[in-house]
Amino acid sequence: MLELRNLTKWYPTPQGRRYVFRDLNFVFPAKTNVGLIGRNGAGKSTLMRLLGGIDTPNAGTIVTDARISWPVGLSGGFQGSLTARENVQFVCRVHGATGAAMRKVVDFVEDFAEIGDYFNLPVETYSSGMRSRVAFGMSMAFDFDYYLIDEVMAVGDPQFRAKSQAVMKDRLAHANVIMVSHAMPLIKSTCDIVVLVDRGNTVLYDDVNAGIAAYNTSHLAPR
Repeated sequence: MLELRNLTKWYPTPQGRRYVFRDLNFVFPAKTNVGLIGRNGAGKSTLMRLLGGIDTPNAGTIVTDARISWPVGLSGGFQGSLTARENVQFVCRVHGATGAAMRKVVDFVEDFAEIGDYFNLPVETYSSGMRSRVAFGMSMAFDFDYYLIDEVMAVGDPQFRAKSQAVMKDRLAHANVIMVSHAMPLIKSTCDIVVLVDRGNTVLYDDVNAGIAAYNTSHLAPR
């Protein structure tokens, strides 16, 4: 179960509060791959951050009994002075993985990221691509009920992208995805339903094609 109850989110601006959502109520269907679509600035990424616990609502709540990932591939949460190994160990402790369970996660991320000796050097010395490799690997190292994917599913060369997509496919064999993307072919191939985010509201479409058609209409409409 994943439900938004009277969810309100605003950000301060010089002109006052800018509301993204105001008293939003919505229930995500269970065991369903969901595509979040909408024009730029509609609030899709904000909603993803709220669902993943990266941001908090100003009012209302998110109610769930599901295990929800942080946005897949998010590298902004790394502590730069720590190594990749130390960052992964920290996340393991947050999720209660210690001892053998921690070693299994660390070994998986180290093998997946393919950054060699850099794994034991401070993250602040990494290129953006190296950080993304570690971040994607860490996202895949834990089992979640929902994986949150915002636009980018993988980074790197074609071989690494293929590897990333294979791991993602394996995870989704026993989990679901909530995905933000402007790539409609990807939404069609991955998602069972779409949720159109527009002007602080959400509309669920069981028919993916109908949802995409509504998005195309809203995308052309004046704000």
